[in-house]
Amino acid sequence: MADWIALDRLLVTAQPGRDVGVCDGIAVDHIAFRLRVLAWHDAFSAAEGRDWALYFDDTVAFAAALFGAWHAGKRVFLAADNLPATLQALQPQVSGFAGDLSADYQPLQAAAAAEDMALLPLDERACALCVFTSGSTGQPSAISKRLDQLAREVDALQAAFGAQLDGAQVHGTVSHQHIYGLLFRVLWPLAAGRAIQPRRFFHEDLVGALAGTDTVLVATPAHLKRLPEQLDWASLHGRLRAVFSSGGPLPEDAARQVRQWLGVAPTEVYGSSETGGIAWRRWDTDAPPWQPLPGVQWRIEEDCLAVASPHLETSDWWRTQDRVDALADGRFRLLGRADRIVKIEERRVSLDALERALREDPEVEDVRVLVLQGQREQLAAVVVPADPALARAGDSARRALGQRLGARLAQGHDAVTRPRRWRLVESLPINAQGKVTQAALVALFQPLLPVPVWACREDAVATLRMTLDPALRAFQGHFPQAAILPGVAQLDWAVRFGRQAFALPTGFQRMDAVKFQRVARPGDELTLQLEWDAERGVLTFRYTSAHGVHASGRVVFADAD
Repeated sequence: MADWIALDRLLVTAQPGRDVGVCDGIAVDHIAFRLRVLAWHDAFSAAEGRDWALYFDDTVAFAAALFGAWHAGKRVFLAADNLPATLQALQPQVSGFAGDLSADYQPLQAAAAAEDMALLPLDERACALCVFTSGSTGQPSAISKRLDQLAREVDALQAAFGAQLDGAQVHGTVSHQHIYGLLFRVLWPLAAGRAIQPRRFFHEDLVGALAGTDTVLVATPAHLKRLPEQLDWASLHGRLRAVFSSGGPLPEDAARQVRQWLGVAPTEVYGSSETGGIAWRRWDTDAPPWQPLPGVQWRIEEDCLAVASPHLETSDWWRTQDRVDALADGRFRLLGRADRIVKIEERRVSLDALERALREDPEVEDVRVLVLQGQREQLAAVVVPADPALARAGDSARRALGQRLGARLAQGHDAVTRPRRWRLVESLPINAQGKVTQAALVALFQPLLPVPVWACREDAVATLRMTLDPALRAFQGHFPQAAILPGVAQLDWAVRFGRQAFALPTGFQRMDAVKFQRVARPGDELTLQLEWDAERGVLTFRYTSAHGVHASGRVVFADAD
């Protein structure tokens, strides 16, 4: 055990005058915190059953209930959120709930008053905690953690980073209901004698919260890559001791921006609910390799990282699904996931589990869920509806099905972890080998046509304006050095919009006088002028913009026979 305050020494021998944090706007020192723990100890001791689920918004209140439950001999389940489906799934597994929950769940209340009494040190191997993760199979499962595992992980964090954090307060943008927040915002600070803050902070009040004292920021990539430029980050220079990031990969440009704006290189910690902390890296330089945490051993098994550490339940090796490349100095680089567990905004999501949930819906015949890359990663679903007519229906009917499916998923998935975009198809796209490819699925979400704004639609003349969206399918794979609109796409659009404006014959004869005079690029605003000569079967088109004429020509049609 490292030479610092053990995990619950503050309860057994409370230290007057030493702050734990702030709760309900009132400073809480060790004595006051001990009384809160005793109040929860009394409540849990009087409650039947061993297993209890906790959900609190306030971190200090949560910590008091957690230690109170442990001292009463309870096993604690951490609800990842308070969504109805999460709580309903927990209900058969636990004896009851405590915390900030609706009256429907009859949450346990702390005892009205607590008398100071002796507390024996906790038995680290008897105290247990269950956290939930999607797991490698995609099925939500409880991961059991003994207090001795958590204590050894706290030891490792203190050994790796503790020297630079003495006397600093701990602030965070992450929830203590997950293993990362639990360790970094509750267990490690309490054990090391650092004051914790009761609530999560967000961008608009983060600078004010961090200013004026030496602080530590516990954050995620989702928050760090969206720091508002207009805030006075420079005021934190010299007082912000460390910025921690975990829960997903920290993009290199975000790490560089944190280093510049906040005046400290972020420290990224890698691990999982199953394995605990594995390794860390500090972004003093670009793309640094990973260094194992103290006490963690690692090796490569079938191209994937395997670890053995005191943070695991047994001494056996645990193979992850992360591909890895070993370096000569004992460090390593991660090469990406080997399974279908992805992270969206630092939330683990099983694409297989989402697909299973959607296939169970009576309106769904088949489905594929994928991640769409872009400025912000999004989940998307390609659905084969049970009623084939829906795949050919109008926009409103198709949109309504997507909304119904999304609403049903909302019982168990929040907005980040369910598909935001939907496509309905009569059958999934397959290649010559009968495989559904990622490229074919992604192509379904790239618009085929720009959105038209019709200025004129008469019997023989039509005019429309369009803005060239960079996501248009026509820009994908063409002229990679500089995205420009291919001439074949301009011909195709002229015919498609011509069919929307006029009753064109189905038969195609030829093209006449086609000229491409000026390139069109993403972001350009084009005007398309169309004229239809029904007697001659000729559609004339002309693309123009503020830059001049882009293309013009004629397409000649005839009846199909």
